Amino acid sequence: MTSSGILLLDKPQGWTSHDAVARTRRLAGTRKVGHAGTLDPMATGLLILGIESSTRLLTYIVGVDKEYTATIRLGSSTTTDDAEGQELGRARPSAVDAVTADDIRRVMGILTGDIEQVPSAVSAIKVDGKRAYARVRAGETVELKARPVTVSAFELLSTTPVDGYLDLEVRVECSSGTYIRALARDLGMGLGIGGHLTALRRTRVGPFRVTDAGELETVDVASALIPPADAARQLLPVFDLTEQQAIDLGHGKRIAPEGDVAPASGTLAAIAPDGRLVGLIEFRGASYKSIVNFPTDAASPTDAS
Repeated sequence: MTSSGILLLDKPQGWTSHDAVARTRRLAGTRKVGHAGTLDPMATGLLILGIESSTRLLTYIVGVDKEYTATIRLGSSTTTDDAEGQELGRARPSAVDAVTADDIRRVMGILTGDIEQVPSAVSAIKVDGKRAYARVRAGETVELKARPVTVSAFELLSTTPVDGYLDLEVRVECSSGTYIRALARDLGMGLGIGGHLTALRRTRVGPFRVTDAGELETVDVASALIPPADAARQLLPVFDLTEQQAIDLGHGKRIAPEGDVAPASGTLAAIAPDGRLVGLIEFRGASYKSIVNFPTDAASPTDAS
């Protein structure tokens, strides 16, 4: 049986997240494969997959913060806020030339922190039960409401003039649900010359980095899997179980806190003495209760090596 685990992939351009899942299903010999957050076909970089029972960890990965590097082209806006859309308008080259690095950083500052962001119309957000991008492609006009997001870093790395445009290399750290295309659009709008995204690479998802990811075409799934206990340790605080607690938790029993230690709040990764992830637990009422169980296919780090 295929071992359970988390797989880090470096998705190439042109592949959909669904393509990556389908290929991994074939490589791993199982249909039980899911992903934690899509990447557009245009984008490259870190895609996190869960295999077998580790798909249960994906919920706790989707909502973590992310890091990207991107190329933003100033001087042109598009229907999709990226290079795949039709051009809506183009600024005069003299207006683009007049924009300074200080101007760019000033508007970046406005777009940093806790902000209200209007997602791109071609996002996967549902409007009356139908994806926004599907409505746009059907010729409908879609207006999405602003939603709160956090941009903890919006950094200008370099600027390059290109045929009347200005290309920016940037780095972004942001909360889940932030649209980098929308940042490109809003940066160009704030500078009065328009802007859109031409390249995007996801470099980090929470504690996981693309530098540790395998290539989709060549990855050896079995050897690349991060055991569920190791992944859970990176995502959540750990509750070290005794042997009896591991047995009890595996049988669906609650665990009483020991001694005078105040119970921990939030979700905890319950790890058995042999290193196996038994479940995810929360303190409810007077004891710890399992909210997600992991079967024995969730190999321990020793078993998976």
